Amino acid sequence: MMQRLKIMLVAGEASGDLHGSYLAREILRQQPDTRLFGMGGTLMKEAGVRLLFNPTSISTIGFLEALRSVQVLRRVLLKLGEIVDRQQPDAAVLIDFPGFNMRFAEILKRKGIPCVYYFSPSAWAWGRGRAEKVAETVTKVAAVFPFEYDVYKEAGADVEFVGHPLLDIVPERIPRDEARSMLGLPQEVPLIALLPGSRRQEIKGLVPIMLKAVELLRRRIPDIEPVMAAAQTIPVEEYRKLAGDKYGGLHVIQGQTYEILSAVDLAVVACGTATLETALLGVPQVAVYRISSSTYYVAKMLVRTPYIALPNIVAGREIVPELIQNDSTPENIAAHLERIWQEDERRRIEADYAEIRKRLGEGGAVSKAAGIVLDIAKQGRGAHEG
Repeated sequence: MMQRLKIMLVAGEASGDLHGSYLAREILRQQPDTRLFGMGGTLMKEAGVRLLFNPTSISTIGFLEALRSVQVLRRVLLKLGEIVDRQQPDAAVLIDFPGFNMRFAEILKRKGIPCVYYFSPSAWAWGRGRAEKVAETVTKVAAVFPFEYDVYKEAGADVEFVGHPLLDIVPERIPRDEARSMLGLPQEVPLIALLPGSRRQEIKGLVPIMLKAVELLRRRIPDIEPVMAAAQTIPVEEYRKLAGDKYGGLHVIQGQTYEILSAVDLAVVACGTATLETALLGVPQVAVYRISSSTYYVAKMLVRTPYIALPNIVAGREIVPELIQNDSTPENIAAHLERIWQEDERRRIEADYAEIRKRLGEGGAVSKAAGIVLDIAKQGRGAHEG
C-alpha cells in the first residue's frame, strides 16, 4: 500500500501565511490524504498544515532590523534541517521569505529533497545573481508574474508561469453601501482606507504620517473620515497609542481589509501585496514606503527596478503615485490624494487597473501551483522508493 505523500511548506510572514493557506487547502482538495507540515502562521494551521514553528511574530523589514532575530532564525533553520532528516518529505514548498528560504533551499538540496519556490525572490528587482542562485538550488519555480517567469527562465531555472493567486483570492467588490452597513461605517460621507502594513516597524512609522495626511486632506474634502485596516497580528491598542489625540475620529477595523476597501473612496497603502489587492478592488490609492535610512540606502544601491509599488511593477510604468522614504510626507500624500480624487483621474486609474488584471494571468493560479507541487512530490516519492 502506497504511503501518503508528505509535503513540507515554509512561510515566514503574514502574506506568505495567507498564500500558504490557500495552497495547502488546494493541495488537500486535489489529494486529500497528503500530510502537510512545516513553518507558517495561523492561517496555514487552519488550512491543515501541522505547524512546527510560527515566525510571523518576529518577521522584520530590512537588513539591519533583521539582525535582531537572526540568531532565532538560524536556530530555526537548524531545527528544520533536523526535522527534514526525520520526516524525509517527498517535497518542500518555499513561500516568499527569501532571506531565510534561500538558505533553507541549500539545505534541502544537500539532503536531496525536491523543492518548489512559490513567490520566489524578486530577482527582477535584485538582479540576475539571485535568480541564478535560486535556479541552482530549487527543483521548480512557480512564477506569479510574467516578468518573473522571464528572469528565471533566462537564469536557467525550471519555471512555470501560474499567474497571481490574488485573482482567485480577492473577491468581487461588495457594493459600497452594503460594505459600509456590514462594517458599521457612515453612509453619507467620503471614506479613506489607511493600510499601514502588517509589521510593527511599518505601522509605527506610517500611522502618524497617514493620519496627518488625512487632516491636511480635510481642507479639500472637509467631511472625509479615515478607516484603519488593522493587521490581525497587531493589537488594536497599539494603533490607539500611535493615533494619540486623532484616535477619536478614526475607525479601526481588524481582519476585514477587503470589506474596508469595498467601502471606501480612496486609500493610502504601504507598499507590498496590499497595493495589488487595492488595485484589484478598484480603489484609487497612493502607495507609501518608509524604512530606516541605512536599510533604504543599501537597498537603493542594490535594487534594479524603478518602482516599488506592485501595480507599477506589473504595468511597467507609474499608474499609482508612490512616495518613498523622505517623499512620504503628509503634505505630499495629501496632495496626491487630492489629485486622484478628481473624476478624470479616477477614470484613468480604472482603465489602468483593468490592464493590470489582464497581465496577472487568467486565474486558477492556486490550482496550478498545487498541481505542480503534487507532481514534484510524486516524483520525489518515486526517487525515494527507487
